[in-house]
Amino acid sequence: MLRIATWNINSVRLRIDHLTAFLDEAKPDILCLQEIKCVDDAFPRAQIEDKGYNVAVNGQKTFNGVAIVSRLPLEDVTRGLPGDDGDEQARYIEAVVSVKTGAVRVASLYLPNGNPPDSEKYPYKLKWLDRLADHARTLLALEEPFALAGDYNVIPQARDAAHPEQWTGDALYLPQSRAKFQSLLNLGLTEAVRACDDRDGLYTFWDYQAGAWQKNNGIRIDHLLLSPQAADHLKAAHIHKQMRAHEKPSDHVPVSIDLDL
Repeated sequence: MLRIATWNINSVRLRIDHLTAFLDEAKPDILCLQEIKCVDDAFPRAQIEDKGYNVAVNGQKTFNGVAIVSRLPLEDVTRGLPGDDGDEQARYIEAVVSVKTGAVRVASLYLPNGNPPDSEKYPYKLKWLDRLADHARTLLALEEPFALAGDYNVIPQARDAAHPEQWTGDALYLPQSRAKFQSLLNLGLTEAVRACDDRDGLYTFWDYQAGAWQKNNGIRIDHLLLSPQAADHLKAAHIHKQMRAHEKPSDHVPVSIDLDL
């Protein structure tokens, strides 16, 4: 069984103890991290490697930054989403791991927030989603198992928010954002959590403000999208909600899936 997890950790150096605890408890084979908020050299690599993990980082000072940590050797590491050579934001990293049945490709992505929608940030978000779709088409043509895992900053449906009316007009929930996300699924990708659990009330993010955690006023914006070759082996998905109850937590919690590979 191959366990792949994703987590917007909201500063890896501030939450290294949370990270190592999660590795010990959940024992993911591969963990995709977002918002590490540090340059490559500042990533706490030693603590992760001491746990038996390999590390690949695409970092950026203060903002953004993504990483993949893996028990398996990371091969063919690609940093940056294709489609815009001028994009300097560190939001994408991709790698391949070898398993008994072949190779599995995994990407960690941190999609732009896009707020405020009337600024240049929202067109950047939509263009980024288009670039992701173009890249997904390229990967699908390889006919191999892959997972695009990360913080998509998209609330797919009304039931993915405790109070969807509070998000009307927000870039995470605007019709264009949701339509672009749906277009990814329409390519033939499977949204792993929904494939395993169709209940309402599934959230991965609770704001730090207004007692959102205490009121369970959450949203679901962290997703793993699977190619058909990966989805065929999907056995389980789990939202690690308990991580939000830790002292000084990230506002996101990890999401993991199990693939029978």
